Amino acid sequence: MKTKSSVKIFICAVILVLSCATVLYAGVGGGVEGKEKVDIISLIKWTLIFLAGLGTVFGLGIAFAAKRFAVEIDPRVEKVVDVLAHAHCGACGYAGCEQYAEAVVKNPDVSPNLCIPAGAKGAEAVARITGKIAEIREPQFARIMCQGGSSRSVKRFTYEGVRDCRAAMLAGGGDKACRYGCLGYGTCSRVCPFGAIAMTDDNLPFVDITKCTGCRKCEQACPTKVIEVLPASKQVLVTCHSKDKGGDTRKNCEIGCIACGICVKVCPFDAPSLENNLSRIDISKCKVCGQCALKCPTKAITDFIPKRSKAFVMDNCIGCQICAKVCPVDAPSGELKKKHVINAERCIGCGICTAKCPVQAIDGTFNAPEVFEAAAAKKLKKTDAA
Repeated sequence: MKTKSSVKIFICAVILVLSCATVLYAGVGGGVEGKEKVDIISLIKWTLIFLAGLGTVFGLGIAFAAKRFAVEIDPRVEKVVDVLAHAHCGACGYAGCEQYAEAVVKNPDVSPNLCIPAGAKGAEAVARITGKIAEIREPQFARIMCQGGSSRSVKRFTYEGVRDCRAAMLAGGGDKACRYGCLGYGTCSRVCPFGAIAMTDDNLPFVDITKCTGCRKCEQACPTKVIEVLPASKQVLVTCHSKDKGGDTRKNCEIGCIACGICVKVCPFDAPSLENNLSRIDISKCKVCGQCALKCPTKAITDFIPKRSKAFVMDNCIGCQICAKVCPVDAPSGELKKKHVINAERCIGCGICTAKCPVQAIDGTFNAPEVFEAAAAKKLKKTDAA
């Protein structure tokens, strides 16, 4: 339809031009002499002259305007754009990659490492182009702060509308009895530009940390705000947002936080606290020991470290017995002022003894678990291949 309309417009334009040329050729006003025949050759010749002149005038006008209103572009902006991820995710705080590139070149206060999807390699490239220093940033991942899938939660009604969380939210605040929980219609998986989120059989999002860049698109799209982008090292979290009273939470979900306060009592670093019927962990205090996750009666606290390193005592141990006093599972043992040993079968890899040892005689890579190292290595390999 558009092609036919264009052809019609073109034909009309040609007829109009020919008509104008005919009028010019034949003469306008008084004394118009009627002619039995029109000289087609002359008509075409004058039409072409007319069009050529018109084109020349417009061409000169456009050239003048382009020169007069031209905006000079710093060549470094284009170079920065070339090394960015081109995801246009907005994680940098700007509308798109071009806007960030222009800002990082022109504004000395804009950091070169704001393009999270481009990673460390992209930050280094931007730093070289702009002459800035790229500070190392800790990777961030999206975390799903809800475990109440279809099999573990209760629904208020059957939703039969568009399979989208935002659309379901318009239907009375969603179909879940817990108004703080994940609705499970996959909006986050569809908006993720990196394919890092997939829906499980229980209608809950699963985040692949080897693909997640922490761009926050899923966080922004979630209508119930159960997605949080957090530092990769903080892997013990209360994966629940319910602020209902404990009894109501139990009715709505099998695995929600009931604000029992056990996590507050067992944490040796005072990281958890209760507020509005919900436990929250202060990630600045949390040492990722996992004690709260072990003691939580409803399993509302998730430990994202599937396997923890075992602690072992080094030769500089002074035998102060502090490790034996703070260990929640009585794994360390030994005589006063003599080197201690740790029972590997009992050790749960919480890292509390390492944090409390006054001479740092207990080793164990607790905060850099194998799963994170493998994910980082896989991501770096993909970046180098690209």
